[in-house]
Amino acid sequence: MQLFKKCFFCFIIGCMAGVVRGCLCVGVWNLILPALIYLWGFPQLKGQGISFAIFVPSLGILAFMDYYRNGNVNVLAGILICIFLVIGSVLGAQISHVIPVDIMRKLFGILMMLIAVKLIFGK
Repeated sequence: MQLFKKCFFCFIIGCMAGVVRGCLCVGVWNLILPALIYLWGFPQLKGQGISFAIFVPSLGILAFMDYYRNGNVNVLAGILICIFLVIGSVLGAQISHVIPVDIMRKLFGILMMLIAVKLIFGK
């Protein structure tokens, strides 16, 4: 029964994040990380590790193909950002093991609030 509950929880989180990601290009950190921490009880770093583990194989290739077919992709910008994202991710992963978890959680919350304020009140 416990395995069924875990699988069902993963199904719900994955589907919700997938739909939101496909529509709004968010999901992994905005939905899955808080769900893993607050609903499933994973520690912050474990939740981040799981987020990265699911991020790699689920990069949204099918959603990308749809956006590409409709002329909504700048391939060069995507490639360049991807290269620098890899470099930044390695650096960020190393830094995450130095910063205390409670500070990281607060920084994540502040970042989400700043993004929300910009999206709500920005042009």
